[in-house]
Amino acid sequence: MSLKRKAADAAAPVVDTKKTKGNGSITSFFGAPKTTAAKAVTFDKAKWTEALTAEQKDLLRLEIDTLDESWLAHLKDDITTSEFLNLKRFLKKEKDSGKRVFPPEQDIYSWSRHTPLDKVKVVILGQDPYHNVNQAHGLCFSVRPPTPAPPSLLNIYKAIKKDYPDFSPPPNRGGLLTPWADRGVLLLNSCLTVRAHEANSHSNKGWESFTQKVIDLVNKKRTQGVVFMAWGTPAKKRVTGVAKDKHCILQSVHPSPLSAERGFFDCHHFKLANEWLISKYGDEGKISWDLDVDPEKAGV
Repeated sequence: MSLKRKAADAAAPVVDTKKTKGNGSITSFFGAPKTTAAKAVTFDKAKWTEALTAEQKDLLRLEIDTLDESWLAHLKDDITTSEFLNLKRFLKKEKDSGKRVFPPEQDIYSWSRHTPLDKVKVVILGQDPYHNVNQAHGLCFSVRPPTPAPPSLLNIYKAIKKDYPDFSPPPNRGGLLTPWADRGVLLLNSCLTVRAHEANSHSNKGWESFTQKVIDLVNKKRTQGVVFMAWGTPAKKRVTGVAKDKHCILQSVHPSPLSAERGFFDCHHFKLANEWLISKYGDEGKISWDLDVDPEKAGV
């Protein structure tokens, strides 16, 4: 996500909240272990890895080691395509030439480990990762302490405060969102890497196709329904294929200072998301948006 992106087209929040079931339990939300669609695939990771070519094993070592298995089981064919392998060749070239890339390699897939596929309740879509030091760590909009919350995230806090006056942001003006991710909020950027200090430098290299597969996977496999938050025109385009009869789609302008005044502060997405989750799955289905959590306990 670039702090210098252009303002997204203004649009009133669009909400699709068609209900399919009323007041189920949290068990019905996540699904029973034997029937949860997200867990239906039997995946032998070792056998799959062994079948890869030597070059594939080399290029895909990060995915093999750090992409959560709940996602890898469904994305294994997508990461062996020529497009994705070319993306990995590009990233290898960046690394070999001494280019600094964010987030740190071990954090690129942190979204998958904090929020396994079968635990997704809300999807928040970002764009390009932050491109300065000690910012990006694999979760859109989130920064690790001691980095203070960037402007767009501060605007997100303001919107939450309107819905929940008792909302507590992270301590010390922080911007760590891992508590959300651990509660089932998938924080997914469109592009997963960026060259240091060069916004959008890794755009159109293959990440967008891969992260669209992630969105499509949530749409297909989270059959009980989840909430998608799409802020700004690029994010709205990414949810056009989401089933409106199954999922809740919330749309507004981007929280960037360039556009937030045109409707984001009054979008009420955080309250609307919880109302939809509660209406389908009971009170236990809602998300706690509070972020006043000790960083050491928040998976930093």
